[in-house]
Amino acid sequence: MYVAAGSNVSPVESVVKAIGALRQRFPDLVVSPAYANPAAGFKGADFINLVVGFRTALPLGAVLAELQAVEALCGRGRADAKWAPRRMDLDVLLYGELVGDFPGAKLPRPDLLTRAYMLGPMAAIAPHVVHPTRNRSIGELWAAFDQQAHPLRRVSLPSDASRQ
Repeated sequence: MYVAAGSNVSPVESVVKAIGALRQRFPDLVVSPAYANPAAGFKGADFINLVVGFRTALPLGAVLAELQAVEALCGRGRADAKWAPRRMDLDVLLYGELVGDFPGAKLPRPDLLTRAYMLGPMAAIAPHVVHPTRNRSIGELWAAFDQQAHPLRRVSLPSDASRQ
């Protein structure tokens, strides 16, 4: 399972808190490098984004509930506006070979292939994973992506936060 994480409200603090909470729930958590990028869809402070990967036997609905609990722990309310600043946004990108519309998620996440801040970090930790509808690896998809038009700016997190 791969999940995008992003914040533009106290982003370093929020991302570090989310990684800690996710690691408690999913001990084999792998964390990509973190990147700063402008807010997409609204005006606001830059986001810090990364991707995490982990194994789980939980069904998708249970994972989504865990992700919402982590978002809440970081200060996100369920009634927060969709296109607005946020303390934490956790979005499932891929869950194995699941394809389709599910309550709370569309898999694979459609904007995985159009957002550098999702595809690039995922390629850093899972380049050999095959996208279930494109039948190409994430690394191949990232290599073909227009990285010049969508540059990523790497940012440092406290060393214990992103420890793989």
